[in-house]
Amino acid sequence: MSSSREAKIDLLALFATPVAVTRLPDAAALNEPLRQTILDREQAQPSTAHSNLGGWQSSWDFEQWGGPAGHSLLAFAKAMASRLTARRDGGPVDLTWRANAWANINRHGHGNEFHTHPGAFWSGVYYVDDGGWQADAAPAAAAGELGGELEVQDPRGVAPAMYRPDLVPAVPGGNAIGASETVNPSAGMVIMFPSWLSHAVRPYRGGGTRISIAFNLSV
Repeated sequence: MSSSREAKIDLLALFATPVAVTRLPDAAALNEPLRQTILDREQAQPSTAHSNLGGWQSSWDFEQWGGPAGHSLLAFAKAMASRLTARRDGGPVDLTWRANAWANINRHGHGNEFHTHPGAFWSGVYYVDDGGWQADAAPAAAAGELGGELEVQDPRGVAPAMYRPDLVPAVPGGNAIGASETVNPSAGMVIMFPSWLSHAVRPYRGGGTRISIAFNLSV
């Protein structure tokens, strides 16, 4: 009789949840005008209140006031969405994406509670300023100490962690089953994920100003 230690085991990566991370190629040229435009908007417009826990969030019409730098960012996001989308039969798509976007400013202690984005296919965030410098211009703490991570919940819910939560499947990503994963932001980073994926922003603990642009893409 053969031992189970010798048996070949095929692991199928079923029900994968894509979280795409990349860098905006021309971030260095776009971030300063984006930063100034958003800070000016903060002074002219009161914050909206949605998922944000403190901080400032603009109205959802960034595409109208974000200027040329904002248009470049959203054009990149739309092209990225097309690369990440296919027909169910595997064929390519030729879609005209519609975007709605808004800016966020988080300072010490600010974050976002868990939420989803109904009515869209892809959602994402671009980091204009990761708040990595303290107010006195001294280098900030390590990214993990700054907080403000993007946190995504296991879309299978907490059920897999209800029985023996100390045990997890011995597969890549198994330790997050029934829990969550985090991504540390940095200036110039674009993150895109399905709009149904529950996500939050952990409180930012730095002394600077963290600026981001969130967006939804629908067809």
